[in-house]
Order: sequence, then C-alpha cells, then structure tokens
Amino acid sequence: MKKKLNSILKYSFLIIVSIISVFPLYWMVSSATNTSVDVIHGRLIPGLHLFENFKTLTANQPLLGTSFINSFRNATIQTFLSLLVCSLAGYGFEIYHDKKKDRLMAILMFSMMVPFAATMIPLFQMVSEMKLIGTTIGFILPAISTPVMIMLFRQSARSFPYEIIEASRVDGLNEIQIFFRMFIPTMRSTYASATIVIFMNAWNSYLWPKIIMVTSESQTMPMLVANLIQAYVVDYGMVMLGVTICTLPAVIIFFLLQKSFAEGITGAVK
Repeated sequence: MKKKLNSILKYSFLIIVSIISVFPLYWMVSSATNTSVDVIHGRLIPGLHLFENFKTLTANQPLLGTSFINSFRNATIQTFLSLLVCSLAGYGFEIYHDKKKDRLMAILMFSMMVPFAATMIPLFQMVSEMKLIGTTIGFILPAISTPVMIMLFRQSARSFPYEIIEASRVDGLNEIQIFFRMFIPTMRSTYASATIVIFMNAWNSYLWPKIIMVTSESQTMPMLVANLIQAYVVDYGMVMLGVTICTLPAVIIFFLLQKSFAEGITGAVK
C-alpha cells in the first residue's frame, strides 16, 4: 500500500511539473490564434484569429520570409561547420594527447569565463576589416569553434575504443579516413546533441547579428521579433505569432534529435 502511494505521489509530481513546463509553449501557440485583447485578458483557449494575425504580421514585417531564410541559412551553415571543426579539435586533443595540448585546452576552458561583451568590439573590428559586415560569413565566423563543443567532443573521444584506431591503421586507413569512417559514425549521438545546442544557439542569436547585420534584407528572425514590440500600441496576437514562427525550427530540431541528446551529453558509445 505504501509503495503504491509513493508511486502515485511520484507520478502526480511528474505530471504537475510537466504541465508547468509545457504551459508557456501552449500559451504562446494559443495566443497566436487570439486577438490582442484576448491575450491581455489571459484567454487560454485557442481562437480563430490566426490568419488575421498572420496578415497583420506580414503587413508590418514584409521581410518575414527573408528573415526566416536568413536565420535558417545562417544556423544551418554554422551548425555544419562548427560540428566539423569542434569534432576535429576534440578528437585531436584526446587521440593525439600530450602535455602541450592539455595546456592549450586549459587556455580554451579559461576563455569560457570571458563574457561576449568583452570580445564584441575586437570581433567587430576584425569582421569590419575583413569586409564581412552584413554577410553570413561574418555571422558564423566567431562561433565556428567554441570551447564547450570542443570539450564535449573531447569527452566523447575518451570513450572511443583505441583498438578501432589501431585496427584501422593496420587495414591501411590514414588518420583522416579513420576520423570520417570510424569516429563520426560511432559518435552519432554526440553529433546529435551537439547539433541541437549549436543550431539553437545560432538560431536564437540576437546581439551579434544586431551588430553586424546592418540592412533590413540581412536581418534574422530574433531581430524581426524584437522589432514587433517597438510601437506605441502592441498587437500581442501578432507578436505571439511571430514568436511561434521563430520558435518552430528549434523545437522541430530538438524533437527530431531528442532521443540521442541525453546519450550524447554523457559521451556514451553504442
């Protein structure tokens, strides 16, 4: 009886926490279908004003499609390049391990303590001198390699069986072939978890694009959403629809790769 009661309490607690976690997402989607007055009054039931809100959104932000394409293109390219660079770095730090690489890794870890605001001006000067203002390369270049992702792949490389590397060398594979043919397929869960983190960070990035994307044609979705509330009278239904559209890609990526997320974070190898 006591065991059954504990089970009921445990599952009741988990259900309550789940509802609390999902409620903001539900309220966002529901508000996107209601009028501004309904949102202000706290209406929780979905309404019938989705198309009206979309018409208002496209009328106020005619570059909605362009901004969405910009964000998706920037996030996709950054994710691909960051996965390649950080996984190569993490693999190299662990497989070709020595004391000098440990010192370099310590410096990289120390750089995590430096806030972005401290490096923002030097980064802007570098990007400006390279004439990359308002370009995709200027957006992704500072974030291609991050200490967090290098550390993640280094931790995963520690669980990569060294016997596979030795056997591959005996079979005649060079180091690059070992990385692409053996390491990457084995670490699919790590790549999946890294993809979620990198894509969401790139998609939700606001401050750096705000600095270098100087034209309306190059603005991203977070910048567009921020522009929706810069008015004397805010249409909250329209704003919540914009937020919903901005949120969808990150949510889709997470649900597609969620099964591998926890496993990849722990560095497990199947």
